[in-house]
Amino acid sequence: MSDDSVATIRRPFTAARARRLLALVLAVPMLSMVALAPACADDDDDDDEAYAIGLWGDLPYSTLQATVGVPNLIADMNAHRLKFTAHDGDLKQGSGSFCDAGLYAQALAYFNSLEAPAMFTPGDNDWTDCDRPANGGFNSRDRLDYERKVFFSTPDSLGQHRIRQEVQNEALCLGANGTMVACVENRRWTVGRVTYATLNVAGSCNNLCDTNPDAAEFTARNAANIRWLQETFAAAKKHRSVAVMLITQANPGWDKTDATRAPLRDPKMLAEIDEQPDGYAAFLSALRDEVTAFRRPVAYVHGDSHYFRIDQPLLDAQGQRLENFTRVETFGDNQGNGNNDVRWVKVTVDPRSRDVFSYQAVTVPANRTAVPAPARN
Repeated sequence: MSDDSVATIRRPFTAARARRLLALVLAVPMLSMVALAPACADDDDDDDEAYAIGLWGDLPYSTLQATVGVPNLIADMNAHRLKFTAHDGDLKQGSGSFCDAGLYAQALAYFNSLEAPAMFTPGDNDWTDCDRPANGGFNSRDRLDYERKVFFSTPDSLGQHRIRQEVQNEALCLGANGTMVACVENRRWTVGRVTYATLNVAGSCNNLCDTNPDAAEFTARNAANIRWLQETFAAAKKHRSVAVMLITQANPGWDKTDATRAPLRDPKMLAEIDEQPDGYAAFLSALRDEVTAFRRPVAYVHGDSHYFRIDQPLLDAQGQRLENFTRVETFGDNQGNGNNDVRWVKVTVDPRSRDVFSYQAVTVPANRTAVPAPARN
């Protein structure tokens, strides 16, 4: 299959597939009289069939991770026959390595060595923070434009098998030359009866703090993100999706309990209370409205603070926990542990189950160092 084709991932021959095949056979005499619509990635699948996806991010942060840990992780994900994978941003450490062409070429090679379709959303370390002198003093808008060219130049995903995605093609973001450009990194796709989307919500206050804050870039992209968020839930309702998963990079802060890892926020008002620029309040407010109206399960995936957790931190304006919302933070780097924090999260997606998503922390056997994997009998 060529890279620019829409991937069809083969599944077991189910009763549902048999019914569709019979219908196709019966319809053969009529094919000359109708135009056939393009195939979708799911056309060969039972919409109610369970499948698995892989989540990772904030990797690699060191030479050891780049040359050993991440290749081991990719091999492990490939062995699990996943429906797709998603990297939730940060292709390198925050300071001390350049945001040059080699960085993005290395990441592209990683993504395209994954057998399943591979999704990616940018992180602050690979564009917002590239203006730090230790990262080469690049223009952050220029680095984001470059990422759009390298990773998002077509409507297809990355990976050895690819699926066609919906793209935010309107010129709503602010490019390096001061003109409005398409926010092509914002993507949406549906597998079975679940809708997925990436949104470019970055760390470093969403580009409102750090070395060179850029309020104009933030304002345009934040409005585009909110529109993409709202359109994603509208699409999910139209397609009668049973759940939504959103994949972003930043930990926006959800309450007052996590000062070492995230902004402090009033959980009812959703306003930041730590005297730092707040690049997330408007987005979180829109998110809360959509989650409440959707009523079905919503998973919100992010990285940024390198602390694996699955919890329910989103409250409504009365302080009641939104029961249908789950935050999933992927592992990310911990330099103190070298290679053995290079791991991923496996999500089983079952449209027939009440909660739709279930989660498993996956330790890569080849990356175990403190307690090596047991020998096979």
